[in-house]
Amino acid sequence: MIRILLADDEAMIRAGVRAILQSDPELDVVAEASDGRQAVDLAISHHPDVALLDIRMPRLDGLAAAAEMRRAAPGTAVVMLTTFGEDDYIAKALDVGASGFLLKSGDPRELIAGIHAVADGAAYLSPKVAQRVIVQLSGGRMAKGALARDRIEALTDREREVLALLGAGMSNAEIARRLHIVEGTVKAYVSTILTRLDVRNRVQAAIIAYEAGLVA
Repeated sequence: MIRILLADDEAMIRAGVRAILQSDPELDVVAEASDGRQAVDLAISHHPDVALLDIRMPRLDGLAAAAEMRRAAPGTAVVMLTTFGEDDYIAKALDVGASGFLLKSGDPRELIAGIHAVADGAAYLSPKVAQRVIVQLSGGRMAKGALARDRIEALTDREREVLALLGAGMSNAEIARRLHIVEGTVKAYVSTILTRLDVRNRVQAAIIAYEAGLVA
């Protein structure tokens, strides 16, 4: 079972999202919060696999809650759920360490797929968000490419291979099958890669892989 913390200040929204998640027998909503501060406290006490956070909440907004959660409950992957698709929200969500970004206007199947992907150690952006990120990266790719290539110089050939597959959106299990190694070894590689690149999560590592030309 994938244990989920759901945080949104609107009860109707929480009920709707919970109903969607409950349609998948592998998903279990173990706690609900109506504000960001409560979400952080519940993440610490319940240790969910995934926290699904609305960006705009009272007391502590979703971005601030995600940043605190990454420090206080590092075992919980964070997915941002919002009605807003502006570029600044996307950039801020990725910067605070979110592993996924979903729009409330998206297909319910995206929500379920995103939860599974993030719980499996991958990153997930809704298609509309991914398009915005690609446009942003494409616009500054040449300027950032040299810096990204310098950063990956610190990696071994095997680590670059893992980074390329990570950048292609593969989960740890998929990378393990591709490289014919055990999943635990992949996790160790990913941890080392994040440390050497000095990034918080897989999304940021994937962006470097893209900028460095490891991913088409």
